[in-house]
Amino acid sequence: MKLLLAYLFFLAKVATLVIAIIITLAAIIAISSKGKQKSFGKITVKKLNKKFSDTKDLIAENTLSKKAIKQLKKNQTEPKQKKNKSSNEQPRLFVIAFDGDINANETNSLREIITAIILSAHNDDRVLIKLQSGGGLVNSYGLASSQIQRLRDANIHTTVAVDKVAASGGYMMAAVADHIIAAPFAIIGSIGVLAQIPNFHRYLDSKSIDFEQVSAGQYKRTLSFFGKNTTEGREKLQEELEETHQLFQAHISHYRPELDLNTVATGEHWYGTQAINLKLIDHIQTSDDFIVDAHHQYDVFELNYELKKPLLQRLLQGPQNLLQCLSQLRGNPGQDYIL
Repeated sequence: MKLLLAYLFFLAKVATLVIAIIITLAAIIAISSKGKQKSFGKITVKKLNKKFSDTKDLIAENTLSKKAIKQLKKNQTEPKQKKNKSSNEQPRLFVIAFDGDINANETNSLREIITAIILSAHNDDRVLIKLQSGGGLVNSYGLASSQIQRLRDANIHTTVAVDKVAASGGYMMAAVADHIIAAPFAIIGSIGVLAQIPNFHRYLDSKSIDFEQVSAGQYKRTLSFFGKNTTEGREKLQEELEETHQLFQAHISHYRPELDLNTVATGEHWYGTQAINLKLIDHIQTSDDFIVDAHHQYDVFELNYELKKPLLQRLLQGPQNLLQCLSQLRGNPGQDYIL
């Protein structure tokens, strides 16, 4: 038994050492690359019309008779010949996927793709954004929403499709679009603001551990992790949350003036079939159906931005994310309101 305990203790020490080394390396890389590391990536384009055509042909070849296949190919050839005689090209539908985390980290990819679309779009081209996000930091999702606003400013009709969830900051983004569609059970809404922080003051006090915090500015720190929180600090934080909520509501109302904010801006969420009755969305439809329907009138292109990262950076991505979370906890909670 003693041998087993000694072995487990040895493993614990080794694991602790390895984790410490990884975190140290991640910190060194983060510090050395801060301010000078550039993101190098490329936009990839995939035409979905061909994918649908190939899928249709595959099913036909394996399920229909030779006579039926011959007739099908004949029917497909005639429209192509008519299309070739016409000098007008079909308008394009650009499909973008945005899968948001608490920091809306995909905004960097989104901005690159939207810039490319704005530079190349023609009059009748449109954009579909497949959006999935449960929300996150106010400033992060404010920037992500501004990227969709760029499409509106360029007069490019934009539809947001919500298959699973567009809540809080996710809905902040969706509201900017010209049109919102959602699956029947997609989660929509949650128009509210949250700030939460643990406090270890009583624990430290019970261990006779003092915590010193020095600040300049009355409200530089409203609530503290380790210090004693005050009623004044709580009231100030609540005031700031209310102000942020008012800004959130004003944003939603600007793009969707038909909404009854007294009903929908309570922090609650609804499913797609409920959200349409509240005018939070415009139509019940999945992104798959939207794309399949569109490929008859549009050349549909799926756009992705692929960012190439060095091997060491990929290996240390986990520890870097941990350091980022720790730095946010150390920062001013008044700047990290969550939508």
